Amino acid sequence: MHAETLRSVVILGSTGSVGTQALDVIAANPGGFRVAALAAGGGRVDLLARQAAEFGVEAVAVADASAVPALREALEAHGVKPVVLGGPDGVAEVAGWECDMVLNGITGALGLASTLVALKAGRLLALANKESLIIGGPLVKRLAAPGQILPVDSEHSALQQCLWAAGPDGHDPSRVRQLVVTASGGPFRGMKREEMADVTPEMALAHPTWSMGPYITVNSATLVNKGLEVIEAHLLFDLPFDRIEVVVHPQSIIHSMVEYVDGSTIAQASPPDMRLPIALALAHPRRVAGAARPIDWTKAHTWTFEPLDDVAFPAVALARHVGGEGGTAPAVYNAANEVCLDAFLRGDLPFLGIVDTVAKVVEEHQVTPAGSVEEVLAADAWARARAAELTAGQSR
Repeated sequence: MHAETLRSVVILGSTGSVGTQALDVIAANPGGFRVAALAAGGGRVDLLARQAAEFGVEAVAVADASAVPALREALEAHGVKPVVLGGPDGVAEVAGWECDMVLNGITGALGLASTLVALKAGRLLALANKESLIIGGPLVKRLAAPGQILPVDSEHSALQQCLWAAGPDGHDPSRVRQLVVTASGGPFRGMKREEMADVTPEMALAHPTWSMGPYITVNSATLVNKGLEVIEAHLLFDLPFDRIEVVVHPQSIIHSMVEYVDGSTIAQASPPDMRLPIALALAHPRRVAGAARPIDWTKAHTWTFEPLDDVAFPAVALARHVGGEGGTAPAVYNAANEVCLDAFLRGDLPFLGIVDTVAKVVEEHQVTPAGSVEEVLAADAWARARAAELTAGQSR
């Protein structure tokens, strides 16, 4: 970016994976961006204080209000005195801070309130918080203006790039035959359901392509993450679920594709590196030079594709079902899965029991329209409680 296009940015979740990589991109392009404010959970106040000092921010917030004293002390040690805010309300205040763009990299349901605040304030929203769309889809859709949300997930960024590449037809849903979301297949690609009966947390955490946190890594092993991405794609691009396909692509080089009605398919390809979709969202509509390394076309490559085995990995089909139900159903799917993930990682639930239990919670849920944040969070709380009941006492 050029100096005349200086963009002020608020980073939510600045100490997490997406947030730290976003700040790396910004630091490498000092003439393109200015960081106005930061927010984080509160578990890494020293890092947050260093970030605040490095980027000269106006405000810092932590979701855990009890971390405020330690944060103030760390900020003083770095010789800076920004506005300090604490608790979920403090994070939401930072989400509405005066700026051009908010990057929401918060993990969990806390991110929904921040998304709604940023949209109401009219900010461009670079969205990495899945829960905003998964549990609050109807609320977000009502608030968002066309083009106001820029996806940060590699798959949705790829889909957006493919739609842009098609020119006017990319903005016309009637010209799109289907969206094709790629999946690495995770560590158990090619295995039958019965072969995964004895999967341990250590096995599930060994992802073949990406280095991610435990929740996202296990979600990749069950393919719940791909189910969540299908719901997000439906909400972001306004295409029905029967026109969103999932294909397994182990090399994770093609991040997604769009097939058009004339039989042509446009794909977005790059080595797996989250800095590329982060930079693309931050600088939209420009591209940031050197954001990530390109494919080395002087070397031989083999890219393979295979259909998804819905019997071995039923999470995507279940996500299509809850997405079609709409309302509070996706929130229940997401919340129950998080509880089941915790139970699996503790050794209290078998691997196959994760999606099986989520399916049972979804089946028991009485779907409501998700007309308010309170209604969404009530469904989320119910699903967590029910999943905890169903997983109690189970063991691998």
